[in-house]
Parts: sequence; C-alpha cells; structure tokens
Amino acid sequence: MRIFETRRSICILLCAIVDNMMSGILEKFQSPGKGNGVRALKDMSHGLTVMIAEPYVYTVCRIKTACDHCLHRKEKLLRCSQCKVARYCNSHCQRKAWQGHKRECKCLRSTLPNVPPNSVRLVGKIIFKMLQKPDTASEELYTISDLQSHIKEASEEVKDGLRHLATALQHYLKEEIQEISQLPPGFQVLEYFGKVSAKVTCNSFTISDGEMQDVGVGLYPSMSLLNHSCDPNCVIVFEGTCLLLRTVKEIPKGEELTISYIDVKMPTQGRRDQLQRQYCFLCDCQRCLLRDKDEDMLAGDAEASREVESSVSRLEELLSQNTAEEALNLCKTLMNRYYLPDKNIYQLKILDCAMDASIDLGLWEEALHFGLRTLEPYSLYYSNYHPVRAVQLMKVGKLQNYQGLFAEAMKTLKQAFDIMKVTHGRDHGQTQQLAELMNDCEANMRGM
Repeated sequence: MRIFETRRSICILLCAIVDNMMSGILEKFQSPGKGNGVRALKDMSHGLTVMIAEPYVYTVCRIKTACDHCLHRKEKLLRCSQCKVARYCNSHCQRKAWQGHKRECKCLRSTLPNVPPNSVRLVGKIIFKMLQKPDTASEELYTISDLQSHIKEASEEVKDGLRHLATALQHYLKEEIQEISQLPPGFQVLEYFGKVSAKVTCNSFTISDGEMQDVGVGLYPSMSLLNHSCDPNCVIVFEGTCLLLRTVKEIPKGEELTISYIDVKMPTQGRRDQLQRQYCFLCDCQRCLLRDKDEDMLAGDAEASREVESSVSRLEELLSQNTAEEALNLCKTLMNRYYLPDKNIYQLKILDCAMDASIDLGLWEEALHFGLRTLEPYSLYYSNYHPVRAVQLMKVGKLQNYQGLFAEAMKTLKQAFDIMKVTHGRDHGQTQQLAELMNDCEANMRGM
C-alpha cells in the first residue's frame, strides 16, 4: 500500500529526529539483577515518544488475513504466484517485498503443501539477513549478536522445543543453505539454528494493528534492552511495522524505562509462570510482590471460574474460524450457566468474545450491551494510560455513535482520546481516526 510506504518514510524521518532529541536523554546501563537496561538521563513527562524503530526482520501472523509486506488487514489478498503462501494487498506491496521474500520463497515452495509456523519463517529471515550482514538502524543500541538467548536458564521442555525448531529450520532452509560453509564461521548447523531460535523466543515483539489485534511478529534488537514490569512506565504501540516507545508515567532522572512483556490482565501466578517459561526470570515487581488485584481477577465462585476458563480457547477458535453465531451462542450459554462478576477475567473474556461476535453478526445493540459491561473492569486492570483500554473505549463509543446515542458516544470517545493522545500520540493514525470519529459524532449532535 502506498499509504504504508508514506508512513514508513515518515517513520524513518521520525527515527532520525527522535535519535537527535533523545541523544542526551537515554542511556544503556546495567540494571541491578536484570542485566542490560535503559534509563532516563533527564526528567521525562508522560506522553513522550522516546524511541522509534523499524524491525530487523518481521513476518505476518499466518492465521490473520494481513499483507506480508505492510501488515494491513484485508479480506482479499493476492497470493505469491510461486510459493502460494505469501499474500499481498496488491502488486505494489508484492514488488516492495520481493527483495526480502525471494530466498524465503524457494524455501516455502520446498515445504508445500505444508506451511512452516511463524517462528520458523521469522528465524529463516533473520539468518538470511545475518548472512548478508547489512547495516540496520534497528541495531543502533543493541545488535542481533548482543541479544541474550537465556538458553542455559531454560527448562528442559523449552530446550526440547528449541531443538525441534532447529531441526525444522534445517529442513526448511535446505534449499538455500546446503553446507555449513554457508553459515558464519565457527558454527555447527543445529547449534547455530538453536541459538538464533532461542534469541527470537526471548526477544521478538508481537506487532499489533490500530485495534490491538496481533498481525505479525518482529525483531527490534535495540528495543530488547527494555526490561519488564507488570506496572510499566512505558508502552509500545505500532504504526504499520514501525515500533514506538511511549512514556505513560512521569519518569524522573535515573529511573529505568520498563514495558510489560505480557498482558497484565492475569493473576500474579499466571504472569510469573508465563514470564518464567518464556523469558526465564521470576518477576519481583511491586505488583507481583503485593499480588495486586488477584482477588478481583478471580472474583466469584472458584469452580465456575475454572469452567469458564476452560471454554475460552474454544471461543477464540470459533471466532478465528468466522463462526460468530456459534461463538455468540456459547458465550450466552456460559453467562447463563455460571454467574460470575464482570471483573472476573474469564467472564470478562466471554464478554469481549460476545461483543466481537455480535459485531461480526451486525447485532449492534447486543454488541453495545456486552461492550459497556467491559468498561469498568478494563479501567480496573488497565489503569492510568494503556492502549488496550483506549481501543476498547473507542470500540464502544463507535457502537454508541452508530446507534444514535451521540451524547453518550462523545463522552466515551473523549475518554478514549485522553488516553490515546498519551499512549499513541496525536499524530498516530489510530488517534487521527478517533479524532475523525469525534468530529462525526459532534456533527451528528448538531444535526439533532
């Protein structure tokens, strides 16, 4: 898409501008007990873009209908005529992607009719790029070689998974890398693939679109310096493939910049288990030590909560298969059978699925009913400034506007805008869409 190319050019320009602005504001340092980190050299206000990065490599999430080049979601995409796997908005996106796709294309053709998982495609792209040894702005603070694999700290289950991934990679890349001599000096095939795979597991970022839907996975080496907190002072949002790091709290001089590696809307033990499994560390942030909001997240009958939890994956599967009517019926069955408060995180997930299914079916009143019930729990779990809460408010406000509830819609949309101008910035495409929606709502109110 030409819009994507324009935004990418703007992103590259912004990278240079922000680099100049931030040169005396951030520094890499050794964070006690965490290894490398980034800290502020000056006091920072909230709502500031402190880093912008283009990916070293990225790949689309295969389950999504998104363009392999710009990651724009679209129902009808053009397939690559050779591998039949890569998909594009149009011939323009396909031409732009070809330089990076042509080696991958041969590998994809060799595996047909099977399609490799996202992780295999991503690591394959990394290896091709490492062999080319190109200079890249995404490695300004931290290079691909600097990335930590944490393979020694990984569990045997994770190590076994990495060995299988390395073997799958060797099979996938055989069309392009037949001999060890084609790899960087000093590496054995499985050892090399295994190390790169482990680095990707620990350091890749899920790329989301304006509605916070996952559309891709990318590697942004410099951003891997950022350490985790369950109550972070920064968030990451995306404009296409461009990553923006935004401050959401006042950050005093000397304080470390942190992000959340995971969705914080889960109990302490769940967060800790996921972080230990995927990133090989035990989180000891204040939220985890205090077990903050655990009682709220699991409110209601414990047995009912477990039953609803066990149905969530089935619901997500139904929605991904575009069987919205079946998904909505299951949501209603669960809500009628198990009486849980809306702040229970599994009940909240059911409400989210019910709203999405209702939207897919054009049942606007039902969608709004379910959406309104999510707002209070969202404000509880995504407190202060969080992009997920902003997007949820925008969705509900859009439904209110569509149904002629203009005053209510304007109130909801203003709440979304107050958050989004901090989390995304006023110039972000999603914020501009929200501003246009508010203008439309205001015009509707004047016309009443």
